[in-house]
Amino acid sequence: MEKPLYERLEEWSKTQPISMHVPGHKNQTIGDLSFLTGRYDITEISGFDDLHHPEGLLKQSMANVNRHPDYDAFFLVNGTTSGILATIHAFQEQSGQVVMARNVHKSVFNALDLGAQQAVILPTEVDRRTAQYSAPNLRHLDLENGKLGVVTYPNYYGQTFNIDETIKQFHQHNIPVLVDEAHGAHFDLEGFPQSALNCNADFVVQSFHKTLPSLTMSSVLFIHKAAPQREKVIALLGTFQSSSPSYLLMASLEAANAFYQSYESTHFFEQRAQVLATLRQSKLHVLEVDDPLKVLIAHPNLAGYELQKRMEELGIYVELADESYVLWILPLWHESDVFPFELLLQRIAQIEVPQEERETEAVVSPKLYTGGGNYIPSSFEKDIWLPYHKAENRILAQHLILYPPGVPSLLKGEQVSLSMIELIDYWCQKGFRIEGLSEGKIKVKDD
Repeated sequence: MEKPLYERLEEWSKTQPISMHVPGHKNQTIGDLSFLTGRYDITEISGFDDLHHPEGLLKQSMANVNRHPDYDAFFLVNGTTSGILATIHAFQEQSGQVVMARNVHKSVFNALDLGAQQAVILPTEVDRRTAQYSAPNLRHLDLENGKLGVVTYPNYYGQTFNIDETIKQFHQHNIPVLVDEAHGAHFDLEGFPQSALNCNADFVVQSFHKTLPSLTMSSVLFIHKAAPQREKVIALLGTFQSSSPSYLLMASLEAANAFYQSYESTHFFEQRAQVLATLRQSKLHVLEVDDPLKVLIAHPNLAGYELQKRMEELGIYVELADESYVLWILPLWHESDVFPFELLLQRIAQIEVPQEERETEAVVSPKLYTGGGNYIPSSFEKDIWLPYHKAENRILAQHLILYPPGVPSLLKGEQVSLSMIELIDYWCQKGFRIEGLSEGKIKVKDD
């Protein structure tokens, strides 16, 4: 019988792939996951505790994830998504609205839809260098009716903002805050940005697997000891997670935490400097962002997609590419790692790029919608396709996602404004690809 997935994995592994993407163990070359075998794939047998009612070793293992004395850590085996779903759904019966940045993860919308919760969308700034959403703007916004704030920190490209001030502004209006710190599990290590755990956030969820050496789907939810709805969130973790949690995932979380606690970052920054120098020697441009683990790479005569193809032909697999950049997520190099570092340097030197920087037409950065708005849970019985220029004041029934960068910009459940129509006009004039726009029509709620 054919086993297409296994066969593809075997074929791929023989090419000596170099990982510049998640997960953080980088093809098992960072940290030590060698102990993970099928022998340890067990269930809740005697002596091994129960994740949904931890009283023994799992309780102790989670207590060892002591990033900050004000927080308790909870293992997630259904990814960061399960922590987001549990936290937001815990506020379903509270009066008021969820207040969120425009660049929240799609699981936030799923949680809102599941609980029929409405949301206020904050104006959200776009960074001019990366053309990505960066920081929510709480100035001049009426937050009196808010019940939970949700922000993304850092963004996918490793850019941060003043999370301390943002949390303080929410708390001034008695609004608890959930920080989606999926890409910041390594924060607070020396030389890296600070975690929202230092800023009195009520809930912080981290995807350990993205940057630390743990298995995919393994994450941690940190809950402040004084957080509102704390017990309800904890109870809902049992609803949104498997009743048969993987002991392999939990063991990898434990290993990743031990790795983090003993990590010394000097070696990482030495290796990083070599990699960046080699990229530049190869006529590639490097954009450094707030998180040193993220690197954006470009060439003036190549789109990011073209550069990605050239890298992957040499076995360097990237996290993503957009019109301008390739995004690498670097390994957390350490003294005992088995990462193929010299091979990486050799392959970088082999990347073929135009040797002369020719004059080309400037790339037009796609504009994202930065205004505030309102999200209405999208349980629409009927919807219709309507020419977008005739859709003012109608309710969007499908996200409009601009490529690049591939982030929802106009959101399902929002009311279409004139400024949104003008922005769609601009996208069409520039020839951008827009998911959710077909032959000049968008899907809206049928009144």
